[in-house]
Amino acid sequence: MKGSVLMYQVATVALLALACSLAFASDPSPLQDFCVAVDKYDSADFYFLHAVFVNGKDTSGKQGSNVTTVTAKQFPGLNTLGISLARLDFAPYGQNPPHTHPRATEVLFVLEGTLYVGFVTSNQADGKNILFTKVLNVGDVFVFPVGLVHFQLNIRKSNAIAFAGLSSQNPGVITIANAVFGSEPPINSDLLTKAFQVDKNLVEYLQKVF
Repeated sequence: MKGSVLMYQVATVALLALACSLAFASDPSPLQDFCVAVDKYDSADFYFLHAVFVNGKDTSGKQGSNVTTVTAKQFPGLNTLGISLARLDFAPYGQNPPHTHPRATEVLFVLEGTLYVGFVTSNQADGKNILFTKVLNVGDVFVFPVGLVHFQLNIRKSNAIAFAGLSSQNPGVITIANAVFGSEPPINSDLLTKAFQVDKNLVEYLQKVF
């Protein structure tokens, strides 16, 4: 009898722990049907059409890509709903460099072209990080777990377009190179030199670039 009670208690604790982990997996559930964060609202708050989102952005920058995001800031109807979306445009061989979304999982759908995508796991028990990659063609879908470093690269000599759904109205983005080498004020160069095991001159050069 005591053994059964103990097993029941253990099972209950395990289920509660699982429920708590799921509860924090995305934005909190809304407490009302909608909340567009304005005093007066109408159907326009739940409809979004923007020429840039339809036609894409210029991809002539250094990375050869451009990301158009639609969060609750641009689209009030998304407020409290726990979702947002983005359009990704790539020039030939353009890339969306390694970055993370600290508050969202991302699901990517390829509309045009071919992309090489991947993400890196958090630190494993042996101290290593595992890279998962896939070449995506039109119609393919790939998921990037919340908070993990990931990237997309156009591997063809033609343009590519993808759309992404994210599990937060404000997913956030941290571009790794910019955050590490371009922070204000800058991270101590001696620290970065030791962390990356490279020459200090290289670190200082990268800090100037970013």
